[in-house]
Amino acid sequence: MIPLEEQIEAICREAKAAARELGRIEVARLDGALQAIGEALEEARPRIEEANRLDREEGRKQGLSPSLLDRLTLSPKVFASLIRGVEEVRSLPNPIGRILEERMRPNGLLIRKVRVPIGVIGVIYESRPNVTVDVSVLCLKAGNAVVLRGGSEATRSNIALAETLRRGLQLAGLPPAAVQLLPMADRQAIPILCRQRRYLDLLIPRGGQGLIETVVCHAQVPVIKHFQGICHVFVEARADLEMARKIVLNAKCQRPGVCNAMETLLVDRAIAPAFLPEMVRELRSRGVEIRGDEQTRQLGGPDVAPAGPEDWATEYLDLILSVRVVNGLAEALAHIEQFGSSHSDAIVTEDSATADEFLRSVDSAVVYWNSSTRFTDGGEFGFGAEVGISTDKIHARGPMGVGELTSYKYVVFGSGQIRE
Repeated sequence: MIPLEEQIEAICREAKAAARELGRIEVARLDGALQAIGEALEEARPRIEEANRLDREEGRKQGLSPSLLDRLTLSPKVFASLIRGVEEVRSLPNPIGRILEERMRPNGLLIRKVRVPIGVIGVIYESRPNVTVDVSVLCLKAGNAVVLRGGSEATRSNIALAETLRRGLQLAGLPPAAVQLLPMADRQAIPILCRQRRYLDLLIPRGGQGLIETVVCHAQVPVIKHFQGICHVFVEARADLEMARKIVLNAKCQRPGVCNAMETLLVDRAIAPAFLPEMVRELRSRGVEIRGDEQTRQLGGPDVAPAGPEDWATEYLDLILSVRVVNGLAEALAHIEQFGSSHSDAIVTEDSATADEFLRSVDSAVVYWNSSTRFTDGGEFGFGAEVGISTDKIHARGPMGVGELTSYKYVVFGSGQIRE
């Protein structure tokens, strides 16, 4: 039996070799590989769907919540979106080789700043098997190899998808080792992967607090965190209440088990009596459990449970919503600063000065005026797909698309210059 550390090191070593080969390949061949991957996914669809069915069946036996089962499911709609996403990424402009800056120095040196691949990217994620495809095609488009570690609940789905991706690469004449999946369920695989500094250039964890903390604790390579989304919608005193109603329902109910769904609703005290009673009734009719402060409970009726201190800092990923009445913008900003996760936050108001102050003051990756937080998504931003939503500030922030999976280098052209 080969020790786990040796297995993972060998996988990462193969990815590094593949990354070097990708770095020398014309971008047109990378696009051809993405086309082959899309065709391979369509051909392998029955096998992938069967693997996903077995994962869901096992998940139900293990007692996974409805929201987790939803994230796990490769429905016909999700699968069609997968195929469409591959094509959208393929059709994006190629970032590699793009000249970002160019300057001519007085000594005659021409200096260019040029986009290049990062190299080998390790991505650690939970639940959603569609991430296996989204992440892989984005990394490949940017000339990177990828090492994937998905959640144990999606093992069969992820293996079937990764095998199909590798088949597409092989058919296109590119190294299949450019897409690697750690197949082992052992939890020690994550710390071991985090220590592969000889082979990995970047780690991207996306998941819950436990996963993020494990990666940050053990990482010996740079990390871009894709952390929880404690997203807020603040309905300000001068909001169009019908617009606010639609935004709140969409942000909470359209797909509650994702990171850009609203988890806390803040309502200005000035409009709370006119807005909250009906809003609570409509949310309850959609199956949403409301946890509120004292005034929300007074206005919302007996179905509103008391919100404890932990509720304001919880990413429910479910049909549960915390609601608080605040004294204007300053108190809303203070609440978001204390409990937010720097993901996505929105204000609903008809007052442009108040909106501008909110947009300038809230330190989140994405801030909205009169819009649902559900648009924080690579596809909705025109990226084709996304690696995830970065809640960090360095290198990448918000939805990470192809451009965020590149670095740059300086290329200098001379004519015999020497430094005196």
